[in-house]
Order: sequence, then structure tokens, then C-alpha cells
Amino acid sequence: MTALVEVDGLRVEFRTRTGWARAVDDVSFHLEEGRTMAVLGESGSGKSATARAMLGVLPAEQSRITAGRIDVAGEDILQVAESRRRTIRGAEVAMVFQDALSALNPVLPVGFQITEGCQAHQRMGRRRARERAVELLDLVGIPDAGRRARDYPHQFSGGMRQRVMIAMALSADPRVLVADEPTTALDVTIQAQILDLLHRLQDERRMSLLLITHDMGVVAQMADDITVMYAGRVLEQGRADEVFAHPRHPYTRALMQSVPRAEQKGQPLRVIPGSPPDISALPAGCAFRPRCAQAAHDCSSPPPLVELAAGHFSRCHLARRDPSVSAHG
Repeated sequence: MTALVEVDGLRVEFRTRTGWARAVDDVSFHLEEGRTMAVLGESGSGKSATARAMLGVLPAEQSRITAGRIDVAGEDILQVAESRRRTIRGAEVAMVFQDALSALNPVLPVGFQITEGCQAHQRMGRRRARERAVELLDLVGIPDAGRRARDYPHQFSGGMRQRVMIAMALSADPRVLVADEPTTALDVTIQAQILDLLHRLQDERRMSLLLITHDMGVVAQMADDITVMYAGRVLEQGRADEVFAHPRHPYTRALMQSVPRAEQKGQPLRVIPGSPPDISALPAGCAFRPRCAQAAHDCSSPPPLVELAAGHFSRCHLARRDPSVSAHG
């Protein structure tokens, strides 16, 4: 398989009142053609910062990339000129942002906003770009696409705005689509429709998908590979079937156990105690140690990310001591 995206040793820092805080720390992964990588973790784990670094859309004054390499279709976007980066962004990799209402321009018709991408990356004339915008709206399931292309974002429901965002991302026919929490704030029925749409488009276009989420149900439905992040670091990584069958990090197991199940009716929901740490004041050693029921004395030293099985990595002293540890063990 061809790796369309390779992230190696990425470090991203954000400016805070007390100085620079590392939000992404030595993150590495690769995304192969036609596959879906789910980046999983609680809010503040560094998922969106990693994705925005991939597209070169981090806030310039408040952030900086201090180390790493991000290869997209064979080019390190951290080393190319901004003009080339703008070409890669859209033509090779595009992003569906988390809040569609904020991401769309409220004073421009949605068709016009899609047309801009067609003209910038596909070198289409204005008329052909307008036709393509209608085609894309129809492709993502917007009824009466020709008329709705003239409507403004506030005239669409949340699910329809998310479809418009997907149409915009597809306007340059990218090889990689980054979807940042694409089903946030949508009801269950609309969530299923959006996920089915992404899956269908991926199959039709042989597109790679980087799916950022904290929803284990979405991961189980969509992912081929999983990267679990916490406090800016990768805690576990591997094929989705392997990670679900044999999670090797206590944080991964805790996330899985917190998903409500029908057989737990009438029982208290399982939760992860505490909250994710402040990235400007991380605890010594394993960042998950204060919340981990299995923490031991050696967790006060930082665990390395090690390969415990073919392609299955974990950053945990416990997993290294007992490789048989799983959700059932």
C-alpha cells in the first residue's frame, strides 16, 4: 500500500500566559491509500492540532512547529514555500472542520464558496465551476441542489451544513480528506447519514480518510487503523481490529469500557475519573498516571512507545511487563 501521508516526530507548541506549551509531542503515523485512520482521544489530546499542522492552518502568532516532518504525497509541507503549500492544501489534502456554521462564510451563498475551490485548484472557468458546485451538492445529498446553491449557510440545518462542508472539501478532488469531529452536535440519525456518505465517497474515489473523533462507535464503524492520543502523545497505535480485540494501554481500555452497552441497563455508567491534564503542567512520567487504576511505581518515568505485536504499538510499562494484557485480561 502507498502511504499518502507520513507524519514523523511532529511537535507543536502553543503560546500560553506562562510560555510555550507542547500540545503535540513526537507524534508519528502514516495513512495509506484508500484506508481510514481514526485519531482517537478526549478533548485537548492534540488531535485537531495534529490535523491543522498537516494542512498548515495553525494560528501563526499563537503556535509553532518545533520538530518533525509531514509528507503529503511525497512532499514535506513544512519545507515547501507557502504558495506550494496552498496548492497541496485542497488538491492533495482537504479538511472538513468541526463546526460547519463557523467554517462557512455567513454572507456568501454556499454555491459560491464551493465555486472558489473549483476555480483555484481545478482551473475551471466561472460557468463550469458553478455547474461543478451544483454537482457536488447533489453528490453529497443536498435536495434541489441547483436552487440550494444560491442559499446562505444559515438557511441549512446542521446536517446539511456538514454536507456542504464535505462538498467544499471535495471541490479540488483531494486524495486525502481530514474530517475533524464530522458528526459533533448532530442527532444519531444524521450522524449515521454523514458517516455513510463519507464511506461511500471514499469507496468511489479511492480516497484516504483521517477521522478525528472521541466517539468509539464512529471508530468501530469507520476505521481501518487507530491512533490513540492523550496529552499530545500517541499512547496506542495499530490496526482497528487488533486494537479493539487486544487494547494494550489502560487509557484505550478505559475509553472502550466507557461506551454504554445494552447489557448494562440499570447499572452506573463507567467513566474515566478525573480530567485530562493541563498541557502546560503535565505530570512526571506517564501523563495518564493520575487517572490510571493500574498505575505502578515505574509509571513515574516516561514509557517509550514500543511494538508489542506486528504493527501494534503501546506506550505503557504495564503492557511491556505483561504483553498478554487486554480488555479481557
